[in-house]
Amino acid sequence: MTELYIDKSNIPKHIAIIMDGNGRWAKRQGFKRVFGHQHGTSSVNRVVEECINLGVKHLTLFAFSTENWQRPKYEINSLMKILISSLKKELDNMHQQGIKLSAIGNIDRLPEHVRKELNEYIELTKGYSNLKLTLALSYGSREEILNVVKRIAQKVKDDKISVSNIDHNTITEHLYTYDLPDVDLLIRTSGEQRISNFMLWQIAYAELYFCDVMWPDFTEKHLHEAIHNFQKRERRFGKTSDQLL
Repeated sequence: MTELYIDKSNIPKHIAIIMDGNGRWAKRQGFKRVFGHQHGTSSVNRVVEECINLGVKHLTLFAFSTENWQRPKYEINSLMKILISSLKKELDNMHQQGIKLSAIGNIDRLPEHVRKELNEYIELTKGYSNLKLTLALSYGSREEILNVVKRIAQKVKDDKISVSNIDHNTITEHLYTYDLPDVDLLIRTSGEQRISNFMLWQIAYAELYFCDVMWPDFTEKHLHEAIHNFQKRERRFGKTSDQLL
């Protein structure tokens, strides 16, 4: 198979991924869903390393949603253990590769020991800039936007901001992702074609890419296919093709 050409001058600055299909991948092989989550960490490592090789500066992974709290307690506890053990295992690599770890979402809802260790790794890697790896944990975009509305409303009430001065930037500055650029490329694995309450504001002009492969089987090749597809598209942002020329 011919290797895809990737234009290094047109790499998405911010890639977001809905890592879907871990549970179904495991069940198809006769294992419990947790088996798929464990194997999904290998795909995370592959994608992170390849993003660094390609020059991607921001990678956001949808790791655990607000809706995922409805799952069986055993699966939730296993996911938390996998999260912490993976971060612990990859800490040396984050130092070597210059990866800055970050997290967005209702982090206060995570178990205390998980929050403590997560914050420790965030603190230990805060000085790096090769790649900002953001984990969306206990994250839901509607909840995020609702919190933004409440915070801005309170500032209006306290006369800290005028209603007439509220604009798009005001919203952006109050999001979890206030320090991230908008998403350029959103990838979802497993064949599902839904956004699932993920970064609704931030993907306003993102290119969407859906692939059939389950997340544990997602490799550098599939990432290249997504970026290659991205590079073939014309991003007009409301303008015409002639205006871009």
